[in-house]
Amino acid sequence: MNAVLCPLEDAVAGIAGGARLAIPPDYSGVAMAATRALLRRGTRGLRLVCCPTAGLQADLLIGAGAVAEIETAAVSLGEWGPAPRFTAAVERGAIAIRDATCPAIHAGLQAAEKGVPFMTVRGIIGSDLLAHRDDWRVIENPFAAGDPIVVVPAIAPDVALFHAALADAQGNVWVGRRRELVTMAHAAARSVVTVEALYDGDLLADERLAAGSLPGLYVHAVALAPSGAWPLAFADLYRADEAHLAAYARDARDDAGFARYLARHLAEPRAA
Repeated sequence: MNAVLCPLEDAVAGIAGGARLAIPPDYSGVAMAATRALLRRGTRGLRLVCCPTAGLQADLLIGAGAVAEIETAAVSLGEWGPAPRFTAAVERGAIAIRDATCPAIHAGLQAAEKGVPFMTVRGIIGSDLLAHRDDWRVIENPFAAGDPIVVVPAIAPDVALFHAALADAQGNVWVGRRRELVTMAHAAARSVVTVEALYDGDLLADERLAAGSLPGLYVHAVALAPSGAWPLAFADLYRADEAHLAAYARDARDDAGFARYLARHLAEPRAA
């Protein structure tokens, strides 16, 4: 087996406690099988960077006590309602929150991707977010007097974690049109990726797939995990398990219900 390709448990072993971990939104390839593997390891102290929002994945990690800090524009279960464990943690003051906006998080990742210390953002001016982010600055546009602009620092995660459709033996990963995953991987020190299937060949040598592929240069570990985004939807391959998500939203409203959910669904890669 190529050093990049490894079993799921080995892939997540490289995500240490306290790591700054970048995760994608629910519509963009969430590594749920890897998330359950992290929880089985008892990982603690993660500093989540949601790129730019999160849902079930963040809620599970927070509820299990794996998260110390989260930077996000929102955490929600969407049509299934508020994220219950995130809400409880906020009310209890159990996690630190770095409130952000979608453009600000994307800009911070792009700064790290480009190797520059900050990126400018226009739309934050006039909001109360500036009062809560002492690491954001308002400066004057050096090319136009009287034109204020916000600068946000680079966001450089330790690890980017996501799920994709294909990877090859060289660690190249096909992400298709989900370019935010490429930005995450470029910004992070390394990437851990789960995939639906392995590609027999070189993704970068295939004219049909090369443009949508992340080069293995940015990928530290790849694990084969069919249905690895379940119970969330993934691309055009499978829909969200609506019954499961509705049950989670109901069960996770209190500590006891969440504990029962973990007991039922943590051990198996895809529990019924």
